[in-house]
Amino acid sequence: MAPDPPISFRSHLHKLSRDPLGASAHVICTLASFYPEFQNQPILQTGKEIGVCKLAESPSGPSNASPFPSPGQDDRSLEVGDLDEQEENCKAGEESVPGSQKVQERIVWNPSPQSAEMSQCRSIYINDPLKNNFCQNSISTTKYSIWSFLPRYLYLQFGKTANAFFLFITILQQIPDVSPTGKYTTLLPLMIILTISGIKEVIEDYKRHMADKLVNSKTTLVLREDSWYTISWKEVNVGDIVKTWSGEFLPADMVLVSSSEPQSICHIGTANLDGETNLKIRQALPETAAVQTENQLLNLHGKIECEEPNRHFNSFIGTLYLSDRRPVPIGPDQVLLRGTQLRNTQWIIGIVIYCGFETKLMQNAVKSPLKKSQVEKVTSLQILTLFLFLLVMSVVSCVGAMYWNQMNSMDMWYIRKKGFSTYNFAMESLVFIILYHNLIPISLLVTLEIVKFTQAQFINWDEDMHFKESNIYAMARTSNLNEELGQVKYLFSDKTGTLTCNIMTFKKCTIAGIIYGQTSPSYEFNDPALLENFEKGHPTEGYIKEFFTLLCVCHTVIPEREGNNIIYQASSPDEAALVKGAKNLGFVFTTRTPYSVTIETMGESFTFEILNVLEFSSNRKRMSVIVRTPMGQLRLYCKGADTVIYERLSKNSEFVEDTLNHLEYFATNGLRTLCVAYTDLIEEEYQHWLKEYAKASTNLDDRIKKLEECYDIIEKDFMLLGATAIEDRLQARVPETISTLLRANIRIWVLTGDKQETAINIAYSCKLISGNLPRIHMNANSFEATKQMIDQNCQDFGCLLGKENDVALIIDGETLKHALNFDIQRKFLNLALSCRTVLCCRMSPLQKAEIVDMVKKHVQAITLAIGDGANDVSMIQTAHVGVGISGNEGMQATNNSDYSIAQFSYLEKLLLVHGAWNYFRVTKCILYCFYKNVVLYTIGLWFTFVNGFSGQILFEHWCIGLYNVIFTSLPPLVLGIFERCCSERSLLKYPELYTISQNGETFNPKVFWVHCLCAFFHSFILFWFPTKMMAHDVVLQQGYTTDYLFLGNFVYTYVVVTVCLKAGLETMSWNNFSHLAIWGSIITWLVFFTIYSYLWPTIPIAPEMKGQAKMALVCPYFWLGLFIVPVICLIPNVFWKSIKNTHSRSLLEETRELESRKLREADVSHVFRKRATLGSVQISLPHPCEVILRNNSVDLNAPHGYAFSQTEDSVITQEELVRCYDTTQMDSKIWGKSSSSILGDEDN
Repeated sequence: MAPDPPISFRSHLHKLSRDPLGASAHVICTLASFYPEFQNQPILQTGKEIGVCKLAESPSGPSNASPFPSPGQDDRSLEVGDLDEQEENCKAGEESVPGSQKVQERIVWNPSPQSAEMSQCRSIYINDPLKNNFCQNSISTTKYSIWSFLPRYLYLQFGKTANAFFLFITILQQIPDVSPTGKYTTLLPLMIILTISGIKEVIEDYKRHMADKLVNSKTTLVLREDSWYTISWKEVNVGDIVKTWSGEFLPADMVLVSSSEPQSICHIGTANLDGETNLKIRQALPETAAVQTENQLLNLHGKIECEEPNRHFNSFIGTLYLSDRRPVPIGPDQVLLRGTQLRNTQWIIGIVIYCGFETKLMQNAVKSPLKKSQVEKVTSLQILTLFLFLLVMSVVSCVGAMYWNQMNSMDMWYIRKKGFSTYNFAMESLVFIILYHNLIPISLLVTLEIVKFTQAQFINWDEDMHFKESNIYAMARTSNLNEELGQVKYLFSDKTGTLTCNIMTFKKCTIAGIIYGQTSPSYEFNDPALLENFEKGHPTEGYIKEFFTLLCVCHTVIPEREGNNIIYQASSPDEAALVKGAKNLGFVFTTRTPYSVTIETMGESFTFEILNVLEFSSNRKRMSVIVRTPMGQLRLYCKGADTVIYERLSKNSEFVEDTLNHLEYFATNGLRTLCVAYTDLIEEEYQHWLKEYAKASTNLDDRIKKLEECYDIIEKDFMLLGATAIEDRLQARVPETISTLLRANIRIWVLTGDKQETAINIAYSCKLISGNLPRIHMNANSFEATKQMIDQNCQDFGCLLGKENDVALIIDGETLKHALNFDIQRKFLNLALSCRTVLCCRMSPLQKAEIVDMVKKHVQAITLAIGDGANDVSMIQTAHVGVGISGNEGMQATNNSDYSIAQFSYLEKLLLVHGAWNYFRVTKCILYCFYKNVVLYTIGLWFTFVNGFSGQILFEHWCIGLYNVIFTSLPPLVLGIFERCCSERSLLKYPELYTISQNGETFNPKVFWVHCLCAFFHSFILFWFPTKMMAHDVVLQQGYTTDYLFLGNFVYTYVVVTVCLKAGLETMSWNNFSHLAIWGSIITWLVFFTIYSYLWPTIPIAPEMKGQAKMALVCPYFWLGLFIVPVICLIPNVFWKSIKNTHSRSLLEETRELESRKLREADVSHVFRKRATLGSVQISLPHPCEVILRNNSVDLNAPHGYAFSQTEDSVITQEELVRCYDTTQMDSKIWGKSSSSILGDEDN
């Protein structure tokens, strides 16, 4: 006869059978093989039967072996019959690595067709480290390592079109007798550029390395060599026995061995993984629960066989084999994941099963991409186009050379060339390609590196983004995307820790139709009127007392004493907030025993006997307790959503309408509401119900459903007391920031792993959703239902589909899984883009990344993702720009981000100010660099028409080389670093200005080629005017005549003056650096020209330049041309700019004009109104349309704000949890003590 199964397995069978990922089936089938009562037990998934445990006889027949035989025994096996095809998530170990042996060959788990048997596993040996050879626990978010830096860096650099082009030119210049500009004129600048870029990459990657080092250097307590040692996280290995203390994050994935709590349970915060605010409960196996001391742990021998690493947070299949004991199955309820935080538990001990990149947290991360900005992509495309133009110029010049040689070969026999050949034509082409190659500015790359690095430092130094409470500055972890900050159209935000502070506060309440809770800066409940009404005999005194008595009794909170203080430990943050709020008002919950709670009210102590706990679930939306009051009265206290409480109210209940109005008021202010009510029970009725409850509790078939039906029987005829309003505290200025970003035409989507009710509540709280906004709720559990819902809503939008409408879309992760199916993905995207706001709830980390990637690929817009937790890393890396919040959920998001800030509100300045400025600066710098190069090097084309297409250059070699390095290097740097389109104050006050950079109005192919044509026109004037001016030659004072270099120095000087003055025309905000760059560059050339002309023969360099300055500077033509030629070039630009600023002003010009008048309180609101009326093309903010939706998925009702976070489907029920504790027998605990100090205590 088989022994009785463990009590914990009996009591939790109904929960295990609901596990959708296969671990529960593993456990149930294991039990069924030894306990007949578990045979034919149905396997449920989300309440639906998908299989049944059946006993499959082996050929040798049944065996009477030990109930838990060793893995080698195969006398009988189990099968789970397939009843239905379900989700893909039923796979166990789908990412297994081949080559390992099976877990328990005797157990056969045949899931549905979409499921897969766990065919691979790993063996982890306990207290035998030499046998455990797995990956290390260190992690890295850096781009490079010491060995990969050079190849990866060169691959990245030569992946840029410009660098690849200049490498090609450098190779051509090494061919003998081909380059007219020398062998090293391109190689040397290219080496300098690569060196500077490499230094910048090293600096930025070093910062990532240091951030990783902070994570890897965190310490934890590990049992090694017969003693506890404090080691860094990176030194933790698979198989290590680790001890973690309250408040600490877990360094790796572990199997729980034991804990300080009754029944070896522990509470963990998983907000870092799934965004949920409620705590989860994990429980150690009974076989290891008593293993707590050092000697017991050292004597623990055996192994753990488990599945290979995979990304499923809620799935785990493993088996524990202890020496001289039967095997024990391990499920997800025994696993603690890296990134979770130990809470409400003094300590836990665990065995590490996955380390580093094999942990489930890191398995959900995506590969860090090499991001390029949109401006960089446009620039690369234009470089390719310019290269084609360069080839055309080269071919034209080759044809011109052939024609000239043919026409003049008889007269100029001494330079006669051989006849036409393909080889000669190719060599001529190479000559002209090298001659014209500087049309593409090599200096642009190094200039942009310096500009972007400096812009990043401005972000790092910004005091307005300095969070003084924790002394955290904003940090630009990469500078390559600075201009991308000015073009963001879609913002994807996490909720928990990003918009909120993860702090719940009891803020307001309504009791007997009266609202309490004054609006004040204080985060605590504050209203003297409530205590006054209670103490002075107000007619509602009894309601007030009963209201707060309910809050003190109806919960699962555990009181812990720390000296004279009471610390409340709760898996539900809402319950903790309510109990703390009641305590502040004099209703103090003091003691919990397995069957009673004690409260103190105004100095009096009252003990309530806890008879039953009717558990909370998302389906029930309520929780109740049945108590016997100190007066002996049977009473049921209940709290829950208004919808479920109101339908159970007694006809005699009062204050119904008033409370409903107050609920609507609370909800529109973003507060989380719960209705509270009670009913008195009759003894006979209760005893009858108790029998029904006993039957439902022991039912193995649909136990959850039977229990909920049983709860419904007694939860009726409620008397309404009122409602609570809890504030899920937002970070500072979140509503204002969101409002500003919406005005800047940035669409905001909230992607969270938390519950739907909580997400909606926060959306109201931060003003993302208004009270009268229609809400499309998409909650479906099949592909067909999802498709039908999407089609219906798209049909309702009609011609407004794809346009922004005053509608909010709310969808959960289960529905989203179907909506992202390839067949309906585009329809879903069109539906989402038609809504003003999108809320995605219950999402996995990879689903967040999929949503971002969908918008990124199919919508021509820049995306930004912001989050603070490890579950946000995937979407942060997927988006064009990733921003990490330096919050309380570890550094994972920050370390993987492009930019990090301490508060969500800092996003306002990061985008609207730094983003807009950087966009204008970078685009002007790029356009100016192309302009000045086209101006100078197109002159080589004009010169070929007068030199017989010989490839001769007009300027001295080093003058050409120093053009970008010295003489015109400062103007683009100043434009890129100090340019401002308008003041910071205007950009923040009028966010609509952001749409100028968002729409790319100042940089696109059209703008690019307008600048190139302007440069082409200027080069024509700069060459032909001086050439015609000296067409009849010039005779100097000593009788010398001039040569081509004399003309070249004239033209070169005019070019430097013209391009520097053009930089002045492009400058919007003049400062001292602007003057220094423009006038200083002109003076620098004139001084250099003078000195350079006297170097030879003292310094053997540039003999052809000897005396050139003396000849040019005394020539009157030189000074006449210096005044006339640049003016002729720039007059059209000045004329066009004047017309544009006078008759066709954009919003930006009008704002700048008001700023120029120095009106401190300048109001440009009329400008926006005027442009909205005229439909100005300069700025067009879409106005949301009103749409009428008529289908069941649309909610038009006023919100009531229900939201409640509580652990569901846990390894231990809520009733079992509260009955575990007897706080009268517990010593005072020290929570959150560091491992080093604890270690010191133990050593003593």
